[in-house]
Amino acid sequence: MWSRRGHGWRIAALTTIGTAIVLPLVVFVLGPNMPPGKGTPVATSQVTDNTVLLVVMTPFTVFILVYLGYALTAFRAKPGEEGLDGAPLRGHFRSQVAWLASTTAAVLFLAIFGTTELLADNGAGGGAGPNPVTKPGGAPLPVQVIGQQWEFTYRYPTYGGVETATLVLPVGRKIAFHVTSLDAIHSFWAYELGVKADANPGVDNIAYVETKKISTFHVRCAELCGLWHGYMSDTGHVVSDADFASWIAARKRQFAPVMKYLPKYSSSYNPDPTFRAG
Repeated sequence: MWSRRGHGWRIAALTTIGTAIVLPLVVFVLGPNMPPGKGTPVATSQVTDNTVLLVVMTPFTVFILVYLGYALTAFRAKPGEEGLDGAPLRGHFRSQVAWLASTTAAVLFLAIFGTTELLADNGAGGGAGPNPVTKPGGAPLPVQVIGQQWEFTYRYPTYGGVETATLVLPVGRKIAFHVTSLDAIHSFWAYELGVKADANPGVDNIAYVETKKISTFHVRCAELCGLWHGYMSDTGHVVSDADFASWIAARKRQFAPVMKYLPKYSSSYNPDPTFRAG
């Protein structure tokens, strides 16, 4: 019935035409404006990844919508046929093979592409655990991100271990975020930087990024961590080298009286049961 009436060829033609119309819009209009933006190479890579995912899924999405619209139009019951059942369907070998082949090819392509992208980005953005498989060249500036109920604080081990409540980074530098927690599980999400890494107590979760331009970015906790999780947000800044040096010097003077009360710098911390209770 499918071949005799030409439904398959009509659906294929409509899918091809629809894909030809939608695909340029995805590549040239929607793709470049995908989150998280292009503030860092990691974020730019994520925009590319999201665009590739959209490109791959576009023909399948168009086909499903075309098939649905065609079925509603061509196979709808005529007046007087509302109570009649259609002829039983026993499958269509060629269409089944085509669907399995195309979807399998798409999944395999995305698996290979995704693996390559993760290695190319050195695991940046998602956290690579305490021992990343690959690391960026040079000597990244280490910044420890400490999640706690209900804020993030940031420690700079190469500047005496000073700890602040605001994340400030120098421009044009590779950064190694060492993400950990003092109590519950949190998730450090620096949106415009393209960085998102879990903050687990007792774990040093490393994520890399390179700052490219002076900017402001948003920091949020992306893991439900307790009563005030929704308020666990902040604004970070990428500044010039001179401004960063002035800022870090001011923070060292500001927090000098309380530095002796902070625990000694460590790559991770174990939760205090009494503090964990909130």
